[in-house]
Amino acid sequence: MSAIKYQRILLKLSGEALMGSGDFGIDPAMLRRLAADIGELVAAGVQVGLVIGGGNIFRGAGLAEGGLDRVRGDQMGMLATVMNALAMQDALEKAGIAASTLSAIPMDSVCDSYSKRRAMQLLEAGQVALFAAGTGNPFFTTDSAASLRAIEIQAQLLIKATKVNGIYSADPMQVADARFYPSLSYDQVLAEKLAVMDTAAIVLCRDQGLPLQVMNIQEPKAILRAVQGEAVGSLVHSGA
Repeated sequence: MSAIKYQRILLKLSGEALMGSGDFGIDPAMLRRLAADIGELVAAGVQVGLVIGGGNIFRGAGLAEGGLDRVRGDQMGMLATVMNALAMQDALEKAGIAASTLSAIPMDSVCDSYSKRRAMQLLEAGQVALFAAGTGNPFFTTDSAASLRAIEIQAQLLIKATKVNGIYSADPMQVADARFYPSLSYDQVLAEKLAVMDTAAIVLCRDQGLPLQVMNIQEPKAILRAVQGEAVGSLVHSGA
């Protein structure tokens, strides 16, 4: 196996990644596949923090457009991320990988509450730390939560696993000649308004000098290859 370049990472998955080929909810087969991919990282000695969105179950911002109170909708979305994290924790544990879920919203009968100290203890013990309930605040996406948690745990790389091969100038599913960016700066992402992560998440990463790798979750061993330093997907960095 190639040498590991990044010893501690934060992996951001969308809730939709858990649907597999379905239109809603959680596909157990996809959970098992993702757990196997994460297990490869742990076996290689990588410390893994994980944030999963909740869009496969509930998306607060979308229902707010239909009249639901935005704060209440976002709170419901946070609960959806807890459900996803618990499902992933179960899949990891069944694969023999130690994992714990930490929630930004206290719910002690379900999982532990988030603190940086507890997160670091888990990571240094070789456990996968799943960060649920976003930041615990409305109006902040799970992208922002991923950036924040990555900075707090001093991750060396933030990986956003998507359904496309990286970052394009436009949606490659709709624009045939969309330009692919193998490498670009955070300032370029902001200036060109590229749909990578929300603005708050991008600014957090830029200001802290945290590199962001955007890749296709379906590409074989993409995450492992990224932590080995291979050019997989698109790399966003603070430099020009």
